Amino acid sequence: MNLFWHRGDLRLRDNRGLAMAASDGDVLPVFVVEDALLRGLGDRQRAFFFAGLDALRDEYRDRGGDLLVQRGDPARSLAAVSEQFDADTVYYNRCYQPARRNRERRVARRFPTVAATDTVLVDPGDLDPSYPSHSQFHDDWSARPKPDPAPAPDPARLVDPGEGQSLPSEETDIDLPAAGYGAARARYDQFLADGIETYADTRDDLSAAVDRPVGAVSRLSPYLASGMIGIREVWGDATDRYESVSGDARRNVEKFRYELTWREANYHLLFNDPGLLSKNHRELANPIAWRDVEGEFERWQRGETGYPLVDAGMRQLEREGYIHNRPRQVVASFLTKHLLVDWRKGARHFEDRLVDHDAAVNYGNWQWIASTGTDTVDVRIFDPVAQASKYDPNADYVQEYVPELREVPPEVVVEWPTLDASERRRLAPDYPDPLVDRDAAYDRAQRVFETALGKR
Repeated sequence: MNLFWHRGDLRLRDNRGLAMAASDGDVLPVFVVEDALLRGLGDRQRAFFFAGLDALRDEYRDRGGDLLVQRGDPARSLAAVSEQFDADTVYYNRCYQPARRNRERRVARRFPTVAATDTVLVDPGDLDPSYPSHSQFHDDWSARPKPDPAPAPDPARLVDPGEGQSLPSEETDIDLPAAGYGAARARYDQFLADGIETYADTRDDLSAAVDRPVGAVSRLSPYLASGMIGIREVWGDATDRYESVSGDARRNVEKFRYELTWREANYHLLFNDPGLLSKNHRELANPIAWRDVEGEFERWQRGETGYPLVDAGMRQLEREGYIHNRPRQVVASFLTKHLLVDWRKGARHFEDRLVDHDAAVNYGNWQWIASTGTDTVDVRIFDPVAQASKYDPNADYVQEYVPELREVPPEVVVEWPTLDASERRRLAPDYPDPLVDRDAAYDRAQRVFETALGKR
């Protein structure tokens, strides 16, 4: 008999490690509650994860098995279970965060293990250790074969241990999406039916995002981050659609597939640079002159910067535990460039508040935005006014999340930080003035980063 050690892979279908364990004999699935790791998750994601665990246990029970829940150190817990049930081998799926990789090594020292590449489509170790641009990563990555989704285990192979601890639960301050593979599959089916063939045209349209939260974009990120749906299943269905359509539909589906490669690239970064979560990935000639002005970071957190698109994004985060990708980039750029606050503070805040937090994706993206990661542009700065004009010209997204501006004409909302202070007070007296001057902050960021790069 084999053990399968569940971690960030809360599903039976397209679970490569589980499929391998079941193909080699009977399998007992085990989840070890590690308080130290779980404390690293924000309350919202932890609650969503526990709900997904509960759904996973129900799936096992429906098939005549069960999920054995233990608590404590994985190496000791798995050793005790292995001895009790006379298990031969522990199977698991590789993780890429440094702390989780250390746990894998400790488990492997205790007994035979088999590790599967499951979180990504292409094993990062099979690629070059670094690439000068995403396009070059994409070219190399695209040439590698992509495995088909792994089958769910045969119910006859599943062991019911008849014991174990109860699953933990967590209260949270927001309404969470439905958890588990069934909910993930339903969401993806909705996107396949209503959105994937228009994805490239709608993914940055913030008005569409308000009207069609699932459709304009997939909203699969919470499920991918917690492993409630497999990446091969997502890729395979998108590829089947790509091959069955033509013209604009094909172009739109291809954009969705392309965006998945950014997720792969961030995992590749973390695999090759375990320090990605704590230090600048890019070597700079000089230190970045970060600022820490009292109250500015807190106003950014609350969505009270006086920049409507930034504030809408931060208030969506607080209301939903999610931010649409376009304002996600804008709020991160505003913090690291216009306010010159260290990217690590923003990344940790996202880690605490996002339901869809994924360490590789979150920290990789923050470093890209902060010009400390991989980018072909030396200093990238998103202008929050220009971004609002381009992606939310009717202010639908802003007015959804910033009620103080709902009575202001949309064309005025878009240009809000450029208005005269007296005009802003007349139109929306309860909305704060801009935290920094748009042009002066932009120029200051340019100078600071050029100095860090050794260009001044």
